[in-house]
Amino acid sequence: MAGASTVLEDSSLLSRLDRALLPIEKIMALFSGLAAFSLMFLAAYSVSAREFFEAPLLGYVDLIEILMPLIAIMGVSYVQRNGGHIRMDIIVGAMRGRLLWAVELLMVVLILILMIALVWGSWAHFDRSFDCARPFCSRDSSIDISLPLWPSKVLVPVAFAVLCARLVLQIVGYARAFWLNLDSPVAVPLIQSVAAQARAEAEALDGAD
Repeated sequence: MAGASTVLEDSSLLSRLDRALLPIEKIMALFSGLAAFSLMFLAAYSVSAREFFEAPLLGYVDLIEILMPLIAIMGVSYVQRNGGHIRMDIIVGAMRGRLLWAVELLMVVLILILMIALVWGSWAHFDRSFDCARPFCSRDSSIDISLPLWPSKVLVPVAFAVLCARLVLQIVGYARAFWLNLDSPVAVPLIQSVAAQARAEAEALDGAD
């Protein structure tokens, strides 16, 4: 699924909760983008310093290790909200009505089960490296410049917990759509046809001019 957001809104409690969670997801996605942007400058600086001064950026690999959870994980809930994750719509896109909502509901429930397990596992991984009796409150540190790794590790269960909240809202949205046999439910990403995606992208480009 790609293109502009297709999440509908109304005055219902579900839609209000959807909109309440969205700013948190946007902030997390912003930090993810800033981390990726800063990594580009770090790479340019390290390469330039190595080429011209024979002194690459000290701890460059350590900084990448610290930034990677920000880049890879912090934006997943925002993408899930907008239906932007890569998926196969050939079969699902041909479904309509209760069958479509039942399939979407099943998939989101399975994802939620997986994410709950990942929240538990990633929190346990963070907890093993957090010990304020040690310097920098951590048992783990990076190799070159000894940066504490626990701040990066704690981002993973936090981001996954926000994703779990998003998945719960989508489960309610799909279950409501199934029960009421809705055509256009709120708080869930709706599948767009290729023509609709192209039209939405064209409108977005026109609005940017």
